[in-house]
Amino acid sequence: MTPDTDSLEQLRTRLAAFAAERDWEQFHSPKNLAMALIAEAAEIIEHFQWITQDESYALDETKRGEVAGELADVLIFLVRLADRLGIDLIEAANDKIATNEKRYPADVVRGDARRASEYSFNRKS
Repeated sequence: MTPDTDSLEQLRTRLAAFAAERDWEQFHSPKNLAMALIAEAAEIIEHFQWITQDESYALDETKRGEVAGELADVLIFLVRLADRLGIDLIEAANDKIATNEKRYPADVVRGDARRASEYSFNRKS
């Protein structure tokens, strides 16, 4: 894909047009989009529910395609939700990464999957 067709902004614009052409804006409230987002995320889990971690890396072509479709649904609802709320996802993600870099210093947490609240340096006194 070219940069013009492979950007989050291009996807946002295309999704907004898609919804507008179908008069679906009325249904795309933040509440409804958030609910749809979590429902689609749950559909991803169904593909991994009864397999091992190793098997999750080795999906056959059919299963991988099904997961790709569910991931696309999640992305679509995420982009629509952010758009309806006026949130720049790239900016929000970069801000969150910067926050996490402070919460999880690499030299302290490397190889440790605990939550930030479980580290003594992040506990409030």
